[in-house]
Formats: sequence, structure tokens, C-alpha cells
Amino acid sequence: MLLGTVLVLLLLGSAGTASAHAALESTDPADGSVLKSAPRTLTLTFSESVALLDDSFRVYDPDNRRVKTSSAHHAKDAGDTASVTLPAKLGTGTFTVAWRVVSADSHPVSGAFTFSIGKPSATTPISTAPNENPLTGSLYDIARYFAYIAAALLIGTATFTALCRPPNPTVLNKPILTGWWTLLASTLALLILRAPYEAGTGLATAFDPAALPKTLTTRPGEALAARLLLLAATAFFLLRLRGRDRFGRAALGTGAALAVGLALTWASAEHASAGIQVPVAMTSAVLHLLAMSVWLGGLTALLTVLYRSPDLDAAPVARFSRLAFISVTVLVVTGVYQSWRGLGSWNALTGTSYGRILLVKLGAVVLLLAAAAWSRQWTARLAGAEVPLQVPELVKTGADGTPSSTGRDEGEALPDPGAGDGSPDGYRRGLRRSVLLEVAVGVTVLVITTLLTNTLPGRAAAEAQQTATPAGIPAASVTMVPFRVGDAGGKVQITLDPGRVGLNSVEAVVYGPDGGFATVPELRLSFTLPSQRIGPLDANIKDEGGYWGTNTLNLPIAGTWTMKVTVRTSDIDQVSVERQVRIVR
Repeated sequence: MLLGTVLVLLLLGSAGTASAHAALESTDPADGSVLKSAPRTLTLTFSESVALLDDSFRVYDPDNRRVKTSSAHHAKDAGDTASVTLPAKLGTGTFTVAWRVVSADSHPVSGAFTFSIGKPSATTPISTAPNENPLTGSLYDIARYFAYIAAALLIGTATFTALCRPPNPTVLNKPILTGWWTLLASTLALLILRAPYEAGTGLATAFDPAALPKTLTTRPGEALAARLLLLAATAFFLLRLRGRDRFGRAALGTGAALAVGLALTWASAEHASAGIQVPVAMTSAVLHLLAMSVWLGGLTALLTVLYRSPDLDAAPVARFSRLAFISVTVLVVTGVYQSWRGLGSWNALTGTSYGRILLVKLGAVVLLLAAAAWSRQWTARLAGAEVPLQVPELVKTGADGTPSSTGRDEGEALPDPGAGDGSPDGYRRGLRRSVLLEVAVGVTVLVITTLLTNTLPGRAAAEAQQTATPAGIPAASVTMVPFRVGDAGGKVQITLDPGRVGLNSVEAVVYGPDGGFATVPELRLSFTLPSQRIGPLDANIKDEGGYWGTNTLNLPIAGTWTMKVTVRTSDIDQVSVERQVRIVR
């Protein structure tokens, strides 16, 4: 039941197009520029290092015929650039450049721009190839989510077994095996889907004989291959330790090394591997993932033991309580650092999608800490209730040296009878309830964390906005988009100004079923030109207080664009609606 709920949350949370992580900082020639003579090269500069694809650049002439170019390469060996060489004779008119690269944190990013030679000219879209396949991206994201959950289950349960020493560790064999097999399956899925995910193509591309060898030459592919090798070593290690209830320093050291290695396979191919302070960021990311796994996976293990071992004493629970405190401390320290690194400024906390999702995560973490404090109270009560059971016949002396008939030192705290039935069994039942709540909230935090890895960091978003210039053509295109989520509905009025080729400002206003202004927690807007394989281009609209907007949307070519509007009305309810929008020159 819990797994089904998690899957629903993941599916709903991953709906829509994920934001890319490498922001385009500049192009040469500049977007919209008019040149006297034809350039020999095209160069794009990004906010972080990017990997190039076989089809990273598609250049079209004014008649929408594809221009033959060289293979994409890094300009001057700079990893944050992408460049191609153009033919000597291009002619005159407006040329369209569609591009797609893979950012250093493993996510593909795409876009388009135009430049003109001599003078601008009209462009006429023609049918070329199908649009990016959304199924591939959805399956890839689902596999990533399951990989995170499996890592937490495997590492956390194994750590609980080794350090908390439950009386019957065999009850945790199944969670450990489940975590290992799920991580293996999700890693294989990620490896197979990597090629079509990067190229934006259908699932059939995954079975191209050249796809897997090419994937293994990329940094994400190498990280996934390393994870498979570490999983094989982990399986051998677990088999060697089968049946043991105590572990020596060598076994603990080997297990810790395998856990760190697994965590590195994430840190080396995601946010931490790009941007500022990479060594510190990767160290922080590894510690953050391990602390999350020990806490969340350990909670799952504790819950399993509580249900499978009804007579569990307080000692393993107390050990995990101390371990959880250390994990929370590490999570707070690394989380603060990662938040600062990703945001860059206080304004990004409320002015970017990354910042708003981070605020939601912080709220969920506060709730998780409250649930953890509740569990610690039940642990203390259980430990206090077991004291007389452990030494029932001992006669202790009071402060004046006289025997105490209660078997306790005078002044020693009695267990709190205010919760449960005041017995160890009652406290165990209370502890089971609090840990179950803690696990549920912890899974929610994990889901939000994975959403953050799919969102453009606030620092990069701010850098991208600084490079944009506002549009200045006095015109507007207004589209009304009705939507319905369950029994509730409304409409979104979207204004594109000027509604022409080039930079546009966007203003989106949400109306409720009664026609009045309505507020929603999230509104996303993207544009795709299927006939040219351009997009989806994320408008990156943000809540401006009463409406959602941006002034940096660039629509580089005339034609009928597909505008996708995604309205989220609650944490788990959302709907996507598509409308056709005509963009003229």
C-alpha cells in the first residue's frame, strides 16, 4: 500500500517537462542579430559544462532547408561551449538554429535562436521530424525516483542491522534484498534509457546497437556502470555476512566504503558535479545522500522490526535514536550549504521554481523533525518502562541508606503513564505509530528532493535572466485556456507580447469557476514547434503576485506552436492542456 502511494506521488510529481540545468548564457552570432557577412562558426556558451550529441545542432536556411555543418565540438576546448563550423557560402536571409546538449548534471537542455545575413527574411515552417517523445523522459524520471528510494532502503536497512543490533536481524533480510534488486533494476533501466533520453527520441532508439556503447563513454553512463559494479560487490559482501549478528571493524569499514561508492555515483553526475566549489559540493552531496539513507532507510528498518518483533526491547531503538540525531545534524549542515549553492541569493528563494520547491521541502523537513521528536519521546518512555523489568529483584538504597521497596533509587524518574497503557507493550504501539508517520513524511521529503534535481537551480536561473533583453514590439496575442481538475475548474488567460518571432513577455492570469481571480501553487508553460523539432521551450514563468509572468521567452521562428499549460491546484492534483498559438514574423 505504501509503495503504491509513493508511486502515485512520483508519477504526479514528475508530470510535465522537467527544467534543464545548464542555462544558455550567450550565442555567437547573437540571437536576432543581422550580420553583413556569413559567419564561419556558431558558438553557444552555457552556465556549466555540457556534453554534445551527434545531432546537437540543426541549422535551417530561410527556405527551411537544413544546412550541412561540421560535427559539434567544444570551442577552444572549453567544456561550457558548443560550436559547429558553417559552410563558406550561406546566402542571405534569416537562419534558424535548433540545438540540444546534455548539461553536466546529466539532464538534456534544448532551445533555438535566429540570426540574419544581409537583412531579415520571412521563414516558412515545413514538416521535418516528430517532436521529442515524452514517454522516454517520464520512464527515465520514474527509474531515477526508484533508484533513490532503493538506495535509501538498502543503505539504511544495512546500517540499522550493523549498528543498532536488533535481536532478530533476519527479519531485515527481505528489505535489504528488496532495496538491492530495485536499485539493480532501476540502474539497468537508466542505462538502457539514457541514449533516447539524451536525444529526445522514442524507446526504439534504446535498442540501437550503437546506443549502449556510446552511453558508456559519457559521464552519466560511466556513473551508472560503476553503480552496477558496486552492486555486484555489495551482493558478494552481503552473502559473506549472511547469518552474522555481530560485525567487526573490517566488515563495517567495507560496508561504509561500498555505501560511499554508491553515493558517489549520484554526486558525480548531478548538480554537485557542475557549478561552483565542485569538490566541496560533491562531498556535501555524498554526505547528504548517506545521511538521508541512514535516516529514512533506518526508519523503515525500525518499523519492520517493531512489527515483526513485538517484544523488541529499548536498546536497538535507543541506538537508532542516537544514529538518527547524527544523520539529522549532517542533513541540516549539508542541506544549508546545498541550498546556498543552488539559490545564490535570497530573492531566488521566492522568485524561482527551485526556491519555491525548496521552501516546500523545508516545510516537510520541519514536519519530519516534529515526527522524529515524537518518536524520541516514545523511545524514552519505553526505556524507562523496561528498567524495573530488567532488575526486578534488586533492592536499592535510598538517599538515607535505607532499603527502597520499589527497587528504584529515590528521585529516579518513573515512566510517564500519560500515553498508551503505561506498559512496555503500550509504548511499543505508540512508537510504531510515530515511526510510521515519520516514514510517510520522510518519503514525501525524498520525493520533493528528487523534484529539486529536475529543476533549474536559482543561481543559474538568475544568470540566464540577466543575459536576456526585453521585447519592444507593441502587439499582443491573447489565448484563453479552460481547465478542469476533478470537480473543480477554471481558465487561464495567457498574453504573449508581442506574439511575434523573438523575445516575448508572458502574462498568465488564473480565473476560478466563478470568473474571479484564483491562486494556484504552480503554473507551468512550455512551447513546442513539432514541424521543426524545436522545444519544448520552458517559459520559466514565476508568480508575480496576482499573475504569473516572464519577459524572457524567445520564440525563434514563425509558425503554429503548441502551447502546453500545466496547472497544479494542490500538492498532488494537476492537469495539462495544450493549445495552438500562431507566431508571426
